[in-house]
Amino acid sequence: MAGIEEVAQKAGVSTATVSRALSGRGYVSERTRSKVEEAASDLGYVVSSTASGLASGRTRNIGVVVPLLSHWYFASVVEGAETALLRRGYDTTLYNLAGGEAERRSVFTHFLLRKRVDAVIAINLELTADEVSALHDLRKPLVGIGGPIRDVPTLELDDFQLAKLATSHLTGLGHRRIAHIGGGREFDVDFHLPTTRRRGYEAALTDAGITVDDALVRPADFTLQGGYVAAKQLLGSPSNRPTGIFAASDDMAIGAILAARDLGLSVPSDVSIVGVDDNQQAPFFDLTTIAQFPKRQGETAVDLLLAELGESTTKPADLNLPFELVVRGSTARPQE
Repeated sequence: MAGIEEVAQKAGVSTATVSRALSGRGYVSERTRSKVEEAASDLGYVVSSTASGLASGRTRNIGVVVPLLSHWYFASVVEGAETALLRRGYDTTLYNLAGGEAERRSVFTHFLLRKRVDAVIAINLELTADEVSALHDLRKPLVGIGGPIRDVPTLELDDFQLAKLATSHLTGLGHRRIAHIGGGREFDVDFHLPTTRRRGYEAALTDAGITVDDALVRPADFTLQGGYVAAKQLLGSPSNRPTGIFAASDDMAIGAILAARDLGLSVPSDVSIVGVDDNQQAPFFDLTTIAQFPKRQGETAVDLLLAELGESTTKPADLNLPFELVVRGSTARPQE
């Protein structure tokens, strides 16, 4: 197999330029990078990650830790991060904590410390002081996505304002009986997302001069089926049926749309429904929702991490994650 010297000679550049172009470390113009990649391809040259790691002390491997991978949001964040890392010459090792607390302890006390990873991205995990210290003691940079983590640069989503915006959309249309389908108590763990989104819902009602009615709040499990069951109970009430529903996820909002249809109700004529996520099903169901751009979250986390690793001089200026209201056909003014 050809060596780096042959690639440099064929491309008409130095071996240092070949190393920068193929490793992704250091600046190389796009024209030069293309010449080097073409020469390497013609000669069948492949960068040795082992040799590169021995020379630099780096493995070019990033650990990404998620609570579960089956949900659209987490899969999308991972996709964004993995794509961005691949573009920069990094491999990704994924740790899915769907197994619960024992699995989480194992990952943070054994796998991440033993595995050859340069750094870690934690997605929607409120890390403990011990988990952070274990990684910092090994000088492994760490960034988070979701909410504040002490001593860790974290991209934060303001779930309070997000929920307030969704609910204010309904109050602004003139709705007064607005229900909320949120996460159950078992989901109120990392960053307390269900509680925070409920507080945002209640704040929007208060701002609109509407008394909060606990009877209009139903817990669910962030699934379509959970949203369907909760909405059936809310919309089946003969005396206090809501004209608007804010669901804390698109899956639950879509479940609410299906429940309304099964009850013979029209969306949005009889009930307006708004969700959170803007997932791939939202346009199909014409769902008004709050978009939170998960792929962009993963990409921005990589930018932040590379700055922590000293491989980028451009650090994200704003660590607050963007979100916006996407108005579609599932919301309208109440008919009454």
